Amino acid sequence: MTRRVLITGVTGQDGGYLAERLLADGDEVLGTVRRTEGALEAAGLGHLAGHVQLVTADLLDPEGLRRTIADARPDEIYHLAAPTFVPDSWKDPTEVTRAVVTGTAAILAETAAMDGVRVLVASSSEIFGDAGVSPQAESAPTRPRSPYGVAKLAAHGLVRTLRDGQDRHLVSAVTFNHESPRRPERFLPRKVTSGVAAIAAGRADELTLGDLAAVRDWSHAKDIVEGMVLALRHDTPDDYVLASGVPHTVGDLVDAAFSAAGVERLVPTREGRIRDRVVVDPRFVRPPEQWPPVGDPTKARTVLGWTPRHTFEQLVGEMVAADLERAGGA
Repeated sequence: MTRRVLITGVTGQDGGYLAERLLADGDEVLGTVRRTEGALEAAGLGHLAGHVQLVTADLLDPEGLRRTIADARPDEIYHLAAPTFVPDSWKDPTEVTRAVVTGTAAILAETAAMDGVRVLVASSSEIFGDAGVSPQAESAPTRPRSPYGVAKLAAHGLVRTLRDGQDRHLVSAVTFNHESPRRPERFLPRKVTSGVAAIAAGRADELTLGDLAAVRDWSHAKDIVEGMVLALRHDTPDDYVLASGVPHTVGDLVDAAFSAAGVERLVPTREGRIRDRVVVDPRFVRPPEQWPPVGDPTKARTVLGWTPRHTFEQLVGEMVAADLERAGGA
């Protein structure tokens, strides 16, 4: 069965992997971007040119977004587009709320009259915040700690309300941290892997970070988008937590990166001491989180048969290898 699928934010990390996954199935893929000219090439996705049909849309222009959906007439929509860098939401909660909540509302409103269309909205572990429990399953309390989390929670609630109230095939995918070599360097994992690659290539001598004890649940983006496809194409629409379920500290991430690069983190000095190539800057150290953001993917694994294919070590190794290639290392 060939499906006509619309991906919002197709040039993002998840959008690119999802497009590749769907094209491999023989689906017809359309992807939204703000400007079409050179968009795939600028995102490092030039290989998708000629295979993905680009259409313009802006989350801050709900009427334009609705027209794009009406013209596309898709069988499925994966709504991935959203501001993704959580700290930015503190600068202007107005814009992040408009983009996340109003953008999602526009998509759900426009598809209400489209017979048979299925919609998946990418939610976030940020909706849980101070949940009072860790790991967090779909039923965990939601007490977000950031404006971004608040906006994502509103969109998540909208999906659930319209699904139940209008008997529609709407899915919310609550994704925890997921990474890949395509992740921008402003995100911590890429900062780590690119920093270690620079050390391995002789272009840097140390890496400055914050709290090495902070805990996160990291998955590969390819595994997460596979979970999205399984969730949307399941017979019964629902909410699903997509996560590895395995906690790792930033220190674990650092050690895995050095190991993958084949470089020692601790090196002797001329004075006969041991120097750590990783420097902790107290300005970046936050108070410890009482309820670490770790997901419980039991439902996705049991109901959908979702089985992630990448381990934490494989993910970090792939990112380091890509960053070594960029840095000119062996």
